[in-house]
Amino acid sequence: MPLYHDSHMHTPLCKHAWGEPEEYAAQAVERGLNGITFTCHSPMPSGFWPHVRMSDSEFENYVALVERCRLRYEGILEVRLGLESDFFPGLEGWAKALHERADFHYILGSVHWQGPEYRAMFDDEDEFAFRRSYFENLAASAETGLFDCLSHPDLIKNYFPGNWHFEEWQETIAAALDRIAKTGVAMELNTSGIHKSYKEINPSLSMLRMMAERGIPVVVGSDSHYPRRVGENFIPALQTLQLAGFTNVSVFKNRLRSELGISEVLRSLHPLLEPSLL
Repeated sequence: MPLYHDSHMHTPLCKHAWGEPEEYAAQAVERGLNGITFTCHSPMPSGFWPHVRMSDSEFENYVALVERCRLRYEGILEVRLGLESDFFPGLEGWAKALHERADFHYILGSVHWQGPEYRAMFDDEDEFAFRRSYFENLAASAETGLFDCLSHPDLIKNYFPGNWHFEEWQETIAAALDRIAKTGVAMELNTSGIHKSYKEINPSLSMLRMMAERGIPVVVGSDSHYPRRVGENFIPALQTLQLAGFTNVSVFKNRLRSELGISEVLRSLHPLLEPSLL
């Protein structure tokens, strides 16, 4: 029977995703998942990078769209309401109030270095300082207690990707992960990284190993902006987690985390997989 969940996907309200929620749900059923959580990009104060997120006036529409999908797939697929919520220094109060406006199952925190507001605050043309700010803010986002999980946690490698060398950043990443581990906040393995400028899952196997060493829980999400990507590359992603030292993978319901054995999840997704590979 289906066991696992895709915990990261979007709706057209974010202005850069395509397909109705029901199309994402149909793909999840096809991929052998037991559920999906919609995590569309959160509203932010007026004028804050508005072209990549729902507006505040669309928030209730978002909740209604997900509820419509939940009712349509009741008894077939579990559909949950989540949110990809931006962390930005000084706007913690906005995020806290937003997270209380609906009965969310899952709040996925994101540090989006690409945003013009983030660039204006932290990009002083020093490439190394800018990358350091990303990992500093990633750890700070966990410490707020606002988020259940941190999305695509090495996204900064897409900033001048030709100049990214993981080994140069291990010490900085280790310091950030030490802080995150103390909070109990989970981190995401995001399979959409293979479509970005640095074509690698987020985070890399090396960073996943560091997360496993610190006991940081991990959630897998496709970050789907198209229905066809729901559950994409989950089997190799779960196998990568095993290589990194993880035995369990997490999912959230009612803002509470539960764990499933990766071997059992793999068998549920692909029954023909050889047991020796699990």
